[in-house]
Amino acid sequence: MKKIMIGDDDPGIVDAVEIILDFEGYQVSSTVNGATILDMQSEFPDLLLLDIWMSGFDGRDICRELKQRKTTQGIPIIMISASRDIERSAYEAGADDFLAKPFEINDLLDKIKKLLKEN
Repeated sequence: MKKIMIGDDDPGIVDAVEIILDFEGYQVSSTVNGATILDMQSEFPDLLLLDIWMSGFDGRDICRELKQRKTTQGIPIIMISASRDIERSAYEAGADDFLAKPFEINDLLDKIKKLLKEN
């Protein structure tokens, strides 16, 4: 079972996405705190769904940091944001993909399957 971590400080998004991913057969965890993601030492997710704006943290900084570490650089990261004009900076930070809020669940699932190389 593939593990997906959601890093977002919007409880509505987290709850909805958790329910759908759980239904799709993923093992899902979530956090509203960017420090939790940066403090991971083991039990890494297979994919990270990361909001660009989190309380006290810029998701792009978190993404850059994870992509520089040997232990986490291979984790695919999909960045999400309510601001479409941030897409370029998400990719510049190392994101593997980007979704603008609000997004269609099927778009999210397609991106996850592509990055996890599932059919």
